[in-house]
Amino acid sequence: MNTTVESQIRVMIADDHPTFRRGLKYIFSETPDIVVQGEAQDGRELLAAMPDNPCDVVLLDIAMPGPSGFEILKQLKEQYPNLPVLILSMYPEDRYGERFLRLGAAGYLNKESSPDQLLDGVRQVARGEKYISPTLAEKRALISAEPKKTPHELLSNREYEVMCLLASGKTVTEVARELFLSVKTVSTHRAHILQKMEMKNNAQLILYAVQRGLLE
Repeated sequence: MNTTVESQIRVMIADDHPTFRRGLKYIFSETPDIVVQGEAQDGRELLAAMPDNPCDVVLLDIAMPGPSGFEILKQLKEQYPNLPVLILSMYPEDRYGERFLRLGAAGYLNKESSPDQLLDGVRQVARGEKYISPTLAEKRALISAEPKKTPHELLSNREYEVMCLLASGKTVTEVARELFLSVKTVSTHRAHILQKMEMKNNAQLILYAVQRGLLE
């Protein structure tokens, strides 16, 4: 396969796990049409590196120290509206995929996806297309068929993150640690979540999340 430098897809990787970044770089090193332009270990480092590292696709993890994945994606789309951002996360597509697509992500992939799926995703979004896995496509079809918004769709992106973690059985302290927030902030989010969803406790959140398939 003849691939010139001009035709290569330049990828920027943002992930806080060095071993995972190393694995991605190895996969791309075996592929002549994709090259790693740069890497960052959190959102702030990614945004700071972007001006000096022009790229064609950003691979963005959503669970890194600092600003949330939602906030980083929002800033990327404000500064580089035409740049495709492919979300690569440990969370399943049906939990966060739809929300990130609404915010402007070009696609969403689970980190357990095969190397072939990853390469297909990068190439597809680089062509200006959306990359939607079969799992996420099914989820979107179900959402579009619903006559009105479900309770969890009334939550802000941050509230939704907190809700999913609480519903998975984590305590307020554990959620605060995972999202790099204060316990007070998480407690405030929890109160807003329960109010918006018209629930009284975490047990109801857990039951709701299980029934809706929002947990792994």
